[in-house]
Amino acid sequence: MIVVKWLGHASFIVKAEGQTIYIDPYEGEYHEKANLVLVTHSHHDHCDSSQISKIRGNHTIIVAPADCASTIGGQVRTLKPGEKATFGPIAVTATTAYNSKRFRSPGNPYHPKGFGVGYLITAGGKTVYHAGDTDRIPEMDQLGKVDLALLPSGGTYTMDNMDAVEAALAITPKVVIPMHRWDTDPAEFKKGVKAKSTIKVVTLNPGAEFKLG
Repeated sequence: MIVVKWLGHASFIVKAEGQTIYIDPYEGEYHEKANLVLVTHSHHDHCDSSQISKIRGNHTIIVAPADCASTIGGQVRTLKPGEKATFGPIAVTATTAYNSKRFRSPGNPYHPKGFGVGYLITAGGKTVYHAGDTDRIPEMDQLGKVDLALLPSGGTYTMDNMDAVEAALAITPKVVIPMHRWDTDPAEFKKGVKAKSTIKVVTLNPGAEFKLG
């Protein structure tokens, strides 16, 4: 079983195969030491060194894009899209994440291609996909089997609810959880997904858990 707790924003703690994995530490409480920390990109609300320091132990492995390394300090491993690594019973594959239609100014996306990543996390035969900060991009069509997808849906910097619906329909996970929601209504996302698929939509409050059996 994989237990996923939403800490808020894009921050999650995932427990699987006796391992504690944090993704994009920023919001929420940070007490338990991590076996593995995954950072999608260097924006402060995803790569918060003060939160990472709370959960970093002597044997914690940190995976983050290269430009996060100086912020985090110490040894940091980097996976580029398509690269895979195994950490004990956990397999991690980096995925592509970028903006294709959301820009600070013309031609200047909030998240350019190559800036950040998402992650596929596989444990016990189950795969969790954390999309990172991204628009609905064609690369999502090639992810393969996904049991649980964590998709940003807040708009402005990432997919909005309707884009996230399109992404969910393309990925076809068994379960999808909207994240990075800002002040948007996740009920709109849920309605869109349920209208066109049998994908289970779970909307969490910060601190709540979902168990993927």
